[in-house]
Amino acid sequence: MGRVPQNAQTLAAGRSRTGRATRAGLLGGVAFGTGLLAGSLATAMVFARLVLTPDHRRPDDTSVLAVEDDEVTLRTTADTALPGRYGLWLDGGAGHARVGDVLRRDEERHEVVRALHTVDRGALAPGPARWNPYYYGDSPQTSMSLPSRDVAVETELGPMPAWLLEPETPNGRWAVLIHGRGAPREECLRALPTLSRLGYTCLVISYRNDVGAPPAPDGRYNLGLSEWRDVEAAMSYAVEHGARGIVLVGWSMGGAIALQTLSRSMLSDRVEAVVLDSPVVDWGDVLAHHARMHHVPAPLRDLGTGLMGRPSTRRLVGVHDPVDVARTNWVDRADELRHRILIQHSVDDEFVPVGPSRALAAARPDLVTWERWDTARHCTEWNLDPARWERVVEEFLRR
Repeated sequence: MGRVPQNAQTLAAGRSRTGRATRAGLLGGVAFGTGLLAGSLATAMVFARLVLTPDHRRPDDTSVLAVEDDEVTLRTTADTALPGRYGLWLDGGAGHARVGDVLRRDEERHEVVRALHTVDRGALAPGPARWNPYYYGDSPQTSMSLPSRDVAVETELGPMPAWLLEPETPNGRWAVLIHGRGAPREECLRALPTLSRLGYTCLVISYRNDVGAPPAPDGRYNLGLSEWRDVEAAMSYAVEHGARGIVLVGWSMGGAIALQTLSRSMLSDRVEAVVLDSPVVDWGDVLAHHARMHHVPAPLRDLGTGLMGRPSTRRLVGVHDPVDVARTNWVDRADELRHRILIQHSVDDEFVPVGPSRALAAARPDLVTWERWDTARHCTEWNLDPARWERVVEEFLRR
């Protein structure tokens, strides 16, 4: 082979260097894109898992600063400054106190003084505490002096603990009360006096993944798409014990569970009415709200939602069955509703936006009544004005 001229050698060397640089750039771009894709997938998976994974940790979120006679001074937070009546868990939940209206505030010291209603158990003293939006902190018998007993509702996963309350003058109808995501059964106690006064036998239930109840096969929430079966089991319990009609009462995700029960249970024809408090009417809207709050871009939110719902990717977020968020959109499914529904929902709800509740009432004014509240945060309409909440429920059920 003849000798390559110098300029040809230089040109060949340049082409070689250019080729190596191009290949390196392409490989770097692929690596960057792959890393970006992996990072996006990981973010979407984390977002989805946070939504679906039960978290029963309840850390302290405020401080008791002083206690004097019938007053308690708390560190000011978005919750502790709200008007109305609430509770405080003390000593990691071993103690409990109930507080009333705000008496005065010190903006500079970030302190709020509230009326002290009672100390149910433990000692109320300066130190950490946890805000209780339910006001009550124990069983109906202990918290409210309402005669109740512990029962077990048999479900496909095993027995689920429940509280049963029988009114002095039963009307033959039962109310099945369904708490929200991550909340204890105590969330439902606020409705018991009204329902009992109207003659309803009340069954305050637990469902899969609750503390003290059997877990779901995957240990994940299904946003109502499987939990409704536990409500159906409670309805079956009621029917077996003589219920002539049933009212479903749900808070937050309990509302989403109740709506799935209406469309999927063989016992839905036994339901006469539904009472919902700050309900999840569309999980897609709730997920979009929380994605914005936590600065998760919309494409990653949608990716996370897609991972939940696809049979091929559901395992990435740990669910046994696909969680199809579209099936939880009752604004789109409004034509399927056949039951009278009362919704009490605040326009200032920071956790479950009121938009879908308002839209559902507009779509089905023949069946859905929306009682508009303001000021109240998530599921605290009763806390803000118990008399109004109870009056609205009583009028609706008497109708």
